[in-house]
Amino acid sequence: MPAPPECVRFDRTRWVPYPPNVTDFFRFQGTASYLTNDALEAAVNAALALERPLLIRGEPGTGKTLLAEAIAESLGTELIHWPVKSTTRAQDGLYVYDTVQRLYDSRFGEGDVKDIRHYIRLGPLGRAFSSQKRIVLLIDEVDKADLEFPNDLLHELDRMRFVIAETGDEVVAAKRPVVVVTSNNEKELPDAFLRRCVFHFIDFPDQELMKRIVKVHHPNIDRALVDQAVVTFYRLRELPRLRKRPSTSELIDWISVLRRANVGTERFIKELPFLGVLLKKEQDIDALVAAKKSGGFRN
Repeated sequence: MPAPPECVRFDRTRWVPYPPNVTDFFRFQGTASYLTNDALEAAVNAALALERPLLIRGEPGTGKTLLAEAIAESLGTELIHWPVKSTTRAQDGLYVYDTVQRLYDSRFGEGDVKDIRHYIRLGPLGRAFSSQKRIVLLIDEVDKADLEFPNDLLHELDRMRFVIAETGDEVVAAKRPVVVVTSNNEKELPDAFLRRCVFHFIDFPDQELMKRIVKVHHPNIDRALVDQAVVTFYRLRELPRLRKRPSTSELIDWISVLRRANVGTERFIKELPFLGVLLKKEQDIDALVAAKKSGGFRN
């Protein structure tokens, strides 16, 4: 299919012109490898228009991190990934002063230890601010950090500038980055932080959307195998007492293994092979065995 002109959109059946002055708003419509829906596109485009952080929640494996990659690809810009840990501070995102390297150089005579600038390492937030173009900054799993982190982060994002205390240099953002924040909802985020964000919850895909996602990753695979695998996948997710439900990425890996092993329909129904790609806890395997014995699960 030829690329559509920029002044039209696809309404699932045909290309339709946008009203005047609306084309600049609808800047994100997914990519060839990242399928979206209207609600997700609306949230992303609202965040782009308002220049506010986009807060994304959803269960693991629903594509929260991949969304930031898709936005960067769609905008034709760089992605900076900042994975948050329990010890992460907002200051770490701006810069760190590498005193250890400076001490090493002073003891062994390497490098110009008099110039502290050689030992200033910009963090993800600092690199985003110092970029001369608008980049996408992914702040991944913000709820892993302590309770003060979101508010400290908000302060830095509002200011869009910081001073390197050791040198007196000031870094001022030339372009406000596109900020995507993901959360697994492990902790409640402060109301002040939420007020500054555009929020979207990524629902787990239904079976039809899941088949489209699989087709993106496995375009030439046997359709019957995909149909069987997807149905079985959702039945596994519905098992009672399942501690870790398999995710989209695990389904894609499972289908890849089935394909490489040349698993046919008969073997699939009889054995349900390579379940270790989907179920990662002993209790979940036991739950499947018990469901099979009781007749609560049939492949």
